[in-house]
Amino acid sequence: MPKTYDQAYFDKWYRSADHAVRNTAELTRKVAMVLGQAEFYLGRPVRNVLDIGCGEAPWRAVLRRLRPGIEYRGLEASEYAVARYGRSRNIGYARFGQLAELRFDTRFDLIVCTDVLHYLKPAEIRAGLTGIGEMVEGLAFLEAYTRADDPGGDREAFYGRSASWYRGEFDKVGLIPVGSQCYASPRLARMVASLERL
Repeated sequence: MPKTYDQAYFDKWYRSADHAVRNTAELTRKVAMVLGQAEFYLGRPVRNVLDIGCGEAPWRAVLRRLRPGIEYRGLEASEYAVARYGRSRNIGYARFGQLAELRFDTRFDLIVCTDVLHYLKPAEIRAGLTGIGEMVEGLAFLEAYTRADDPGGDREAFYGRSASWYRGEFDKVGLIPVGSQCYASPRLARMVASLERL
């Protein structure tokens, strides 16, 4: 039976004192780090963000606090999250694999995809990565966990792949690893020094 990303799921893994594995302070530090890296390589402030698999869009509030006026667009495959927050938080319905065809009228300074890839099958990952490679202008933050990691939280339908598998797939679409699960756009290749590449 497929997982259901309903309100009960989000209540358990994001709000329950017994199960939630992240907190606001940690999220703020992570968003600040990612913004800093993106802006370093872009050479200017981040203007727009695409958040893939955004859930209830927790990144949105932090991004808007750190960068007032930033343009945020979320994509989510949870019918619950889109129905409840789609209009107020600018979240549209899409599965990761649909990024193979889905395009917008702009590229994105920052593309975020956290805690999603390790729940997807290889074909869907490959399809979606083609879209990320084409749509990212600055930096992609692709937070995924491997079989060597223990991220805590939801382990149902978790695919424990190797780090080298993910690196190989990211490389196929031209993403350049620059540390802390951040990947520079192929358009910024000349901005990334040899020793910055992992």
